Amino acid sequence: MVKIFRYLKKKDWVYIVLSVALIVLQVYLEITMPEYTAELTAAVSAQSIQMSEIWRNGGLMLACAAGSMIASVICGFFVSRVAAGFAKTLRSALFDKITNFGNAEINRFSTPSLITRTTNDVVQMQMLIAMGLQMAIRAPVMAVWAICKISTTNVKWTAAVAITVAAIVVMLALIVGLCYPKFRKIQKLTDNLNDVTRENIGGVRVIRAYNAEAYRESKFEEVNTAVTKNNLFTARTMGFLMPVMTLCMSGLSLAIYWIAAVLMNDIAATNPIETVMQRAQLMGDMMAFSQYSLQVVGSFMMLIAIFVFLPRSLVSAKRINEVLDAEPSITYPDSDPVADGKPDKHGEIEFRNVSFGYGDGKACIENISFSIASGETFAIIGATGSGKSTLVNLIPRFYDVDEGEILLDGVNIKEYRRETLNRRISVAPQKATLFKGEIKSNVVYGCEEEIADDDPRIARALSIAQAEFVSALEKGIHAEVSQGGTNFSGGQKQRLSIARAVFKDSEVIIFDDTFSALDYKTDMLVRREIKEKLAGTTIIIVAQRIGTIRNADKILVLEDGKIAGLGKHDELMRSCAVYREIALSQLDKEEL
Repeated sequence: MVKIFRYLKKKDWVYIVLSVALIVLQVYLEITMPEYTAELTAAVSAQSIQMSEIWRNGGLMLACAAGSMIASVICGFFVSRVAAGFAKTLRSALFDKITNFGNAEINRFSTPSLITRTTNDVVQMQMLIAMGLQMAIRAPVMAVWAICKISTTNVKWTAAVAITVAAIVVMLALIVGLCYPKFRKIQKLTDNLNDVTRENIGGVRVIRAYNAEAYRESKFEEVNTAVTKNNLFTARTMGFLMPVMTLCMSGLSLAIYWIAAVLMNDIAATNPIETVMQRAQLMGDMMAFSQYSLQVVGSFMMLIAIFVFLPRSLVSAKRINEVLDAEPSITYPDSDPVADGKPDKHGEIEFRNVSFGYGDGKACIENISFSIASGETFAIIGATGSGKSTLVNLIPRFYDVDEGEILLDGVNIKEYRRETLNRRISVAPQKATLFKGEIKSNVVYGCEEEIADDDPRIARALSIAQAEFVSALEKGIHAEVSQGGTNFSGGQKQRLSIARAVFKDSEVIIFDDTFSALDYKTDMLVRREIKEKLAGTTIIIVAQRIGTIRNADKILVLEDGKIAGLGKHDELMRSCAVYREIALSQLDKEEL
């Protein structure tokens, strides 16, 4: 918990110091008020009250109450600023950390869990600051100060308060001990609930198509029931606190009055002459003690309120720290290398004995070596699960190789800064991803400069991608794109994804099975446009269709993560049985 507070800024600490000072001022003013009550009560009981005393003591009590109120309002303002600023800082730190994660870290935490940690867990920490900062300081200060006041009054009254406080502490320890493990479990179950909900909403069309509503409902119900049971357990357990506190406060009030009655009888029996004055003094002390004792018990009620959400906040702090302390498996240098003696090579790629696995002990690709010349069109083909996408994901460092090295223009890609590597390599992924906004914002995505609507690069990118449907839309490039691009067909999304990769104008463009959602004619037109208008750009195409790759300068054939063949189409038809088998499964000999 303490570790996470390192994200508080200097300004926040200034607000915290001011808040502590204001809280101490509040406590002083509230502790002072019972003294004036005691004087008034004693004067009334002795029947010696004067209006001047009422005005003086009453005016001082009102002044203390007003001062306490003003201090409370100002303190609330400072604490709110600290809580909101802290939440903002945490979210920014989490987002920056997550954006630097490689795919390995994303898979380790899972997307639903990262969303929960960035939202729900941060809210828990904000609540802890907003509510806990005032209570956590006010309660102990109030309790200690009030105990010091009552400890000099009467031993019996002090003992009654001590017994009451001990009973509250024991009950609090038992309840928190029971609830803390459940709070830890609830946060984990919340991740699972988000995961299942995300699956159900994202795959709603598939669920309906297979009449699997009942199955998905049962899966959701299972997780939802687990969350409900744990929340009910903690709520019911915490529900014991208020009745116990009410019982303790009522019992304490009864004990104070009972002790006062006994003391008054003792006074009357031992010293009848001074009975009136002593009883008056005792009545004043009793009123003051009652208020002090309520302040003590009230302080512990504040601590209980803290302990109600403290266990969950502790779990949230731990989960947030897990993300913030996680070291990305992929790191980048601070400066870019210089390819000595190779200034004319732009987009040359070389794999040297590259092997990679996803951490399960099995290599997905093994001992892969090949080179791609600058401006060459390089195709990769193979059966499903042969490692095609894994291979191209290593080039932009979505994952790092386990063995060997990958060179870009003669330099290991690990020696490039992230910004430089991302600028030089563009990717049109297998699954087209569009962001909420406009078509233009999706096409020019990641461009730092302001792009005018009539910029020829936009028209060029859309033309190469055969995205002629954009001009037919009423708003053209300003047509709205819904979240995930759900208002476009699969082929339209794929063409916009291709246009985005082309607009980036990188030295290397990777099309990871990008043409699979296109019909044969559009596929052919896009490839023709790429060849004519992107001459000099290194093109890497992952595909399943022989027709898509047959005219490539080089074709790499993968089988079970190993190279089965490398060469042009005609060469592979003669020398590579795997390639020939794939080709004949799609086209007959005459077509080939």
